[in-house]
Amino acid sequence: MDNVKKLCVLCLLCVLCVACSHNYEVPTQYAEVDSTAAIYPDYTDITIPANIAPLNFMLKEGSAKSMIVEMKGEKGGNLVCGSGKDLKIDIDSTEWRTLLEENRSTTISVSIYAQMPSGWIKYQPYTIAVAKEDIDPFLSYRLIEPGYELYRQLGLYQRNLTNFEQHVIYENNRVYSDEDNHCINCHNYQNYSTRQMLFHVRAQHGGTIIIRDGKAQKVQIKGDSILTAGVYPSWHPTLPLIAFSTNKTGQAFHMYHDEKLEVLDEGSDLLLYDVEKNEVSLVLNDSIQFETFPCWSPDGKWLYYCTSTDPLFGEEVPDSAKEAARITKYQDFHYDIRRMAFDEKSRRFGPSELVVDCAGRNRSASFPRISPDGRYLLYAEGDYGQFHIWHKSSDLYVKDLQTDSIYALNEANSTDVDSYHSWSSNGRWIVFATRRMDGNYTRAFITYFDKQGRAHKAFCMPQRDPEHNIMLLKSYNVPELTRDAVQVNERSLRQCIFGTEGEAAKFAPRRQ
Repeated sequence: MDNVKKLCVLCLLCVLCVACSHNYEVPTQYAEVDSTAAIYPDYTDITIPANIAPLNFMLKEGSAKSMIVEMKGEKGGNLVCGSGKDLKIDIDSTEWRTLLEENRSTTISVSIYAQMPSGWIKYQPYTIAVAKEDIDPFLSYRLIEPGYELYRQLGLYQRNLTNFEQHVIYENNRVYSDEDNHCINCHNYQNYSTRQMLFHVRAQHGGTIIIRDGKAQKVQIKGDSILTAGVYPSWHPTLPLIAFSTNKTGQAFHMYHDEKLEVLDEGSDLLLYDVEKNEVSLVLNDSIQFETFPCWSPDGKWLYYCTSTDPLFGEEVPDSAKEAARITKYQDFHYDIRRMAFDEKSRRFGPSELVVDCAGRNRSASFPRISPDGRYLLYAEGDYGQFHIWHKSSDLYVKDLQTDSIYALNEANSTDVDSYHSWSSNGRWIVFATRRMDGNYTRAFITYFDKQGRAHKAFCMPQRDPEHNIMLLKSYNVPELTRDAVQVNERSLRQCIFGTEGEAAKFAPRRQ
């Protein structure tokens, strides 16, 4: 009987091998057209890392019966693949990896042939440049339905960019439970490594989950002297310190507007949390300033952040009416980027200094991030406000901290939302969230940032099925690159979240 089973398995494997293998041949008879093929996602004339997963795509030509794709490397190598009636290609990962490795720092020419009712046609070829530098292999993000005020199932996930594997870091609910319902957000890592990481749990089982060397603990970073709990985090690159903003926010919905909602500050301050001592202290809590989105420089000597003056400052508005008054002034929120020097020995901050003056131009900045070499300040700039994830005016900008020049990354930006972003550990790649595909859902896009400080045409994170981003009814939120995979398993996280209350952080007076 065992031999019969083995024989059946062997036959099944043989059938699968035959079914999965297909020797595609480039047509020899075809008519050449003047245009390039319309493909989805758009992977034409982009720059990619050599360790990226295959760029599977589909042909947007309804009358075509099938497709043949030929990829030729400048330094050699030839990859031929094809499609059936679905007009999708599934590139062999081994052949793809070999082709890219062989053609680092050069280009690959891509020719597409479509079988039309009248015969084969050949579109004009396009090129893909293969960069010398790899991208960090792991990208983590939150997948969330755009429910605005309510949420159900959402989670933190990590994608291996070298293939199509997605790993669950933590999911809140597979089956909705009102008494256990909770939100998770604001995942963050120390120096591109998952050895030290955190994320927040809100509502039921709330607290901040801090993971160190594979072990998770829950802490409560809040107190009578703190506006709310810790919100937007930034790990110090070497010390067991985390800078947080503490934000009291509200949201308002537009009745007639291209954008759906506004998230407004009612108050925000900066905190410093010592992980080893479980101790939190105030850094900034100016009563007329809103300080948010802290970010350490790679050397740990500067803390950058965004700040705006309360638009109601100087007006006689009763406290009971301030929330409504701020809603009418949503376009008056303009955030600058400032920084403070940090002394690691005394753990004291120096005076604040202006880095990017957006308010003076009636513009607004959010989410500052410093390149690993310390030269470039990357941020999102829009017409107003700080929650740019819904602002169509939001684009990616950089300030060259050596030359003081500020410019938009026009090659990577779009006419829709371009926001939340992170650097790769080598500073050559930027991953960000954008709504350019359909205007409703954010997708993770990647752009090459060259040594001259310029971005290249951005491309969508590859998926095995090219239609993935059409069918997925969730947004990619806060994409973060890391060099390694998350070490703690979901079972341990669930036990920490559901089984512990979390130790309250001690409050320490601010160091002067």
